[in-house]
Amino acid sequence: MTDDATLRVDVLIVGAGPVGMTLALALAASPLRVLLIDSRQRAAWADDPRALALAHGSRQLLERLQAWNAGAATAIREIHVSQRGGFGRTMINSDDYGTPALGYVMRYRDLAAALDARLRDGQLIDQCRVERIATHAEGVSVSVTQGGIRRDIVAQLVVHAEGTPLDDPDIKVRDYGQEAIVAEVRPRPAHKNRAWERFTPDGPLALLPLGEDYSVVFTVPCDKAARLLELDDDQFLSALRGQFGQRLDFIASGPRASFPLALRVRPQVTRERQAWIGNTAQTLHPVSGQGFNLGLRDAWELAEALLDHPGDAGHPAALAAYARGRQIDRRGSMAFTDGIVRLFSNDLPPLRVARGLGLLALDLYPPLRHFVARRMIWGARAWP
Repeated sequence: MTDDATLRVDVLIVGAGPVGMTLALALAASPLRVLLIDSRQRAAWADDPRALALAHGSRQLLERLQAWNAGAATAIREIHVSQRGGFGRTMINSDDYGTPALGYVMRYRDLAAALDARLRDGQLIDQCRVERIATHAEGVSVSVTQGGIRRDIVAQLVVHAEGTPLDDPDIKVRDYGQEAIVAEVRPRPAHKNRAWERFTPDGPLALLPLGEDYSVVFTVPCDKAARLLELDDDQFLSALRGQFGQRLDFIASGPRASFPLALRVRPQVTRERQAWIGNTAQTLHPVSGQGFNLGLRDAWELAEALLDHPGDAGHPAALAAYARGRQIDRRGSMAFTDGIVRLFSNDLPPLRVARGLGLLALDLYPPLRHFVARRMIWGARAWP
């Protein structure tokens, strides 16, 4: 990378995680010149242990891009939803929707590897830091540095896919006062492709089948999270049993990590010749596993908007179509997850009764259950 020339592209994607790479691949067959840049070294995700919950709709999207890593995916064929210390439960089964699974669990690194393998040579510049972005008549000028060398890139459109913003003044934040403890645990008996969503006074507890294990998302208040991280494996499994109940036993645990939980929302996902997708547009609570799937749909619908308005990738009509098209899905997904967290993360007796009645209604009235399930599978617009 030298500093002797300005690089010109149609679409510059800042951030080469799975959402950014999905956008690049969705535009691969178009005449648009697409470049990805990332501050990290390429394949920095190779040792990333995180697990992702992917809806069946996301599998369909990734299959269209020939980037579905079937060998790394564990199917979720049914989901058991209940609350600790209260009545009511419901079961959602893939057989009711004509799909092989409701969703899948896959390690972040395995999804990223499948997407990365589909990129064209020279389409990604890694270890590249953005220094300045300026919009002008020609498009957007982006100054970057790589290895101490500065380079200017001019694009018709800059797409932000860098991940969760921590200090952006344009982001509205609702701090839940919770942290998610994540780990992989071995269940007994075997999971048989059943996922569990168990609501507790501390917050949701999710068990997602991954290989022979469960990927656990254990939501607790921040002070309790610190104590859970300090426990040895036997003590942690005992705490997990206490929170989950007697329906399963857990016989082994892997390493644990934690991250704080908040709803972070960018009200406007477009600006003149700029767009935001994925976690940089919205970061959701992990309950019901909606956030990453929402980001993939952001990428897909932005690609569709650009392809529907050929000529200038940063044309206002294309950006307006993207922003307008994402409103229902974004608002619906955010309201759904935020409402669940606020309704279920407490132990007030009247709300416990209301929750039980709601779960009972889902179980006894199939149209209501199907309404919820279809939006978990395909998003708030029941995509596709």
